[in-house]
Amino acid sequence: MTRAPALLPEGLRDRLPRQAEAASRVTRALVDAMRAHGYGRVSPPLAEFRETLGGEDERSTRDLLRFTDPVSQRTLALRPDITRQVGRIATSLLAKAPRPLRLCYAGQVVKLRASQLRPAREMLQVGAELIGSDSVAAAREIVTVAIDALEAAGIGPVTIDFTLPDVVDLLAGGPLPVDADIQQLRDELDAKDAGALTRLGAGAYLPLLRATGPFDQAIADLRAFDTTGVLTARIDALEAIAAPIRDRVTLTLDPTERHGFAYQSWFGFQIFVPGQGDAVGRGGGYAIPVGEQEEAAVGFSLYPDPLIDAGLGAEDDADRRIFLPLGHDPALAASLRADDWQTVAALSEADDARALGCGWRLSPDGPVEA
Repeated sequence: MTRAPALLPEGLRDRLPRQAEAASRVTRALVDAMRAHGYGRVSPPLAEFRETLGGEDERSTRDLLRFTDPVSQRTLALRPDITRQVGRIATSLLAKAPRPLRLCYAGQVVKLRASQLRPAREMLQVGAELIGSDSVAAAREIVTVAIDALEAAGIGPVTIDFTLPDVVDLLAGGPLPVDADIQQLRDELDAKDAGALTRLGAGAYLPLLRATGPFDQAIADLRAFDTTGVLTARIDALEAIAAPIRDRVTLTLDPTERHGFAYQSWFGFQIFVPGQGDAVGRGGGYAIPVGEQEEAAVGFSLYPDPLIDAGLGAEDDADRRIFLPLGHDPALAASLRADDWQTVAALSEADDARALGCGWRLSPDGPVEA
């Protein structure tokens, strides 16, 4: 009787040695760059109680992959995002740690549903959070750390696209009140639907659609639109954040972009890499609930899987992989491993160096090409 091959659930997959090694190299490069800026690494669990991962937000809770814990008989969920877990750690185990608190992380997350742009439901998330401040200085640091990490991992060139998540609230609550539903107004601006804005009676918001594109022109258009000065502080802040990175990345602005920024406060940014349809990273300012209070924070998350699939971090292992024939000297083999060689020991005379992926073999005179 032939047994059917084992299949994985939709959106989940195995990583074979070459990709697994590449993912490890990329992760290490990203995390090391963050740690170089003083961000201490934390490692939250893969699963937690449903309410700590979903909070009180019905949509977030509905999107969790849940199951019942046989020990506690409570509902657990696999994490779809690590940022919320880092916030929990910061406000509980590290509640008394000095602020600003700098933390970084790397791990797998699991989504209940995949998107059209990202069919994978399990993915690698790597990021950093600066907790205790969402000032311009904090925002400037977190964007710089993101760029440093990307460069350390060999990711580039990149485009940083800034947004202002609260721009509609500032305008609707001030100089441009509207009768339409605010969420609908946000959605139409996000969709860049000029006709829908006009039908909503929000024609005064149309210039925001033009304040989009290359950073300098878009920021100038935004200043020209802001005749009352309600956005002046936001515009000045974006220019201050952008100043130190102008020569390192391409900068763009889309002040009404909302996709992926449901929880960001006054500023947000996306990271794009040529050839990738979806952003490889997102970040910005946000607030962490602490009882009835909130703690300000800024941070970013990177999702490098599509880049790893495209070859990022891949190396030819054969260049440092050496075949050890039968009867080899164990001490010499240990010294080779200490010198960063990968040793593959023969188990029989039939073993072949090339067939086993080795570019070298150990001879009596030392390593020789296989």
